[in-house]
Amino acid sequence: MRRCSSSTSARKLGLWWDRVGPATKDPITGVTESFLADSSPNKINLGVGAYRDDEGRPVVLRCVREAEASIAGSEFLESVSAAVSSKFVGESVKLVYGSDSDIVKEGRVAGVQALSGTGACRLFAEFQRHFHPDSRIYLPDPTWSNHHNIWKDAQVAERTFHYYDPVSKGLNFSALIDDVKNAPDGSFFLLHPCAHNPTGVDPTEEQWREISYQFKVKNHFPFFDMAYQGFASGDLDKDARAIRIFLKDDHLVGCAQSFAKNMGLYGHRVGCLSILCADSNQVGSIRSQLQRIARAMYSSPPVHGVLLVSTILSDPYLKSLWIEEVKNMANRIRGMRTTLQDSLERLDSPLNWEHITNQVGMFCFSGLTPDQVDRLAREFHIYMTRDGRISMAGVTTGNVSYLANAIHETTRSDQEAKIVCNV
Repeated sequence: MRRCSSSTSARKLGLWWDRVGPATKDPITGVTESFLADSSPNKINLGVGAYRDDEGRPVVLRCVREAEASIAGSEFLESVSAAVSSKFVGESVKLVYGSDSDIVKEGRVAGVQALSGTGACRLFAEFQRHFHPDSRIYLPDPTWSNHHNIWKDAQVAERTFHYYDPVSKGLNFSALIDDVKNAPDGSFFLLHPCAHNPTGVDPTEEQWREISYQFKVKNHFPFFDMAYQGFASGDLDKDARAIRIFLKDDHLVGCAQSFAKNMGLYGHRVGCLSILCADSNQVGSIRSQLQRIARAMYSSPPVHGVLLVSTILSDPYLKSLWIEEVKNMANRIRGMRTTLQDSLERLDSPLNWEHITNQVGMFCFSGLTPDQVDRLAREFHIYMTRDGRISMAGVTTGNVSYLANAIHETTRSDQEAKIVCNV
């Protein structure tokens, strides 16, 4: 028998993967890696969109701690999974569509537990590809960077629509409406119902009504990614207002929900995908197809996190406690927005910083350039994504003055350089 040398065998085996190069680094995880590698005591991480308290520490909500105590050991019961998942979906859809809505009472929502908001988006992308294989998804420009990866990997063609105006640092509403009108009839659009990521810019109620009307005219399908319910206004129902405007106009909609941020369960991957159906008969078909797709992707999701969420949402005391804690988190972030803007204005910054408080939710789209972001990291040990997105949850009473001074120094230098050039 002829034998290959070990070196020859290794070379041949290597041919299986010799075309595999390193993946492009995710812009958000890359920020965290750079932050962790920095030994400066003054370093600030403004990259990840997860809530922190005023000491910069991750928070375990009181409602979560109490729910944890009440379910101890339940996650090890094999029989609990299906029942808990069903209960979880039932409570989750009430947050989106309204607990007293006819839609919920009539059982017209097909929902499944998902691996947080990312998993819910990916499930829907696969569902879209299966049943509308020639369709495309329209994503706002800009949007959460992973949206592009999700639909691309599901082999769904994507386009973008105008959203953010870099001059006003607000919504480019007229261009948005033009894109909605010009898209082919029956297109899929991804919308952020509240606390838009990364800009923090949300349409007004009147603008949402116009968007809904134009969608109706064009027969577009609205898919909402709601990762930050409660963080825009501190009010869960108010943050679902955009979706309910579409419901009032008799749209069929889809929605991805995440409890990573508003319950502080980032590592538990708790999410829900729901699709509003024409009637209750359609619900069974759509739910079964979503379950089939999920089965092939990851079989079944973990039970511990969903036990926590379903316990909180179904217990009146724990739910009211959660609602109050969400309000407190939103208020702290709003307070830091005001303090950061005031601090920059007290430094006599030549720039207008009103957008800091005009924007809402977890993020501030600062207007800082990639070069300015790089300088903040290099000279001041302040880390954020290169598009200038600041996670306001990372801003605290203890670091806001340092942050304001660093931003002022960085932007002032550029302004002075422009003046010299113009002279």
